[in-house]
Amino acid sequence: MDIAEVARRSGVPASALRFYESKGLIASVGRQGLRRSFEPGVLDQLALVALGQAAGFSLDEIRSMFSPQRKPTIDRRQLAAKADELDATIKRLKAMSDGLKHAAVCPARSHAECPSFQRLLRAAASGALARQRRQAATRTGKASSTAA
Repeated sequence: MDIAEVARRSGVPASALRFYESKGLIASVGRQGLRRSFEPGVLDQLALVALGQAAGFSLDEIRSMFSPQRKPTIDRRQLAAKADELDATIKRLKAMSDGLKHAAVCPARSHAECPSFQRLLRAAASGALARQRRQAATRTGKASSTAA
């Protein structure tokens, strides 16, 4: 398949396909004139890339999920660590959502008088929310700068 056909069938723009190739996520098998050619299996590789990105894996992490022959070789520990990271993020976001929902309907005259909203503000001011994000990222082996 030429790059235009892969782009059409996968929904991935040709520019992204070229980028993925430069990152080692996919490989062309040659050229037809000036256009790259790919084996049909590239569509499965692109589906794994899309799934990995949706789960929050970096492109480098996704690249490690392929053998040199471009077959999936997914480390189950890596999947479990990502699931733990997602669980921690969900827990943090759920607490944030609950706090905001409470603040929206709180019977206190102002948010300044709402104990729940004040706890949320104190957590944010103390850096507790940011620490939770960094801790979740550290548990999965990511640097804190990628946790933002």
